[in-house]
Amino acid sequence: MKRALLSDLNHWKNTKNRKPLILRGARQVGKTYLLKAFGKESFSKTYYFNFEKDDVLKTIFEKDLNPIRILSELEIYTGNQINIKTDLLIFDEIQECPKALTSLKYFYEEITELAIMSAGSLLGVVMNSQPFPVGKITFLDLDPLTFHEFLWAIAPKPIVELFNTQSLT
Repeated sequence: MKRALLSDLNHWKNTKNRKPLILRGARQVGKTYLLKAFGKESFSKTYYFNFEKDDVLKTIFEKDLNPIRILSELEIYTGNQINIKTDLLIFDEIQECPKALTSLKYFYEEITELAIMSAGSLLGVVMNSQPFPVGKITFLDLDPLTFHEFLWAIAPKPIVELFNTQSLT
């Protein structure tokens, strides 16, 4: 499904010294779907970690916030070597692991090449009660489908083009 935010994600990917990205949005607007689809089309490999579904992931962040150690344990967890220059890490439902949220600061400072995207619902509530990596994160907001995005998903191309010309006049 095409989303208007894809251009922002591509801009983020190509930004020099990019920060980890947090995709905010209400429940069920397509955050996870968008991040996975973007990862599949834009990176060599995408590693998806869901903190809500797997409590083992949370233990990786409990010892300390050393990104090199965390990355090494994530490699053991996945059974794959993560290429920091070409691969993407997705931390989903990150609000379930506040230390993972805080770790984004250290990933940005110490492993700048690594692309990390995260998503979660109720992030505003979690961010108000935990240390937060101020200035070390890029935020994007995903809203429910716009009418344009709805048309992109279901309508034949001529109808979308007709709508585009009609909406511009």
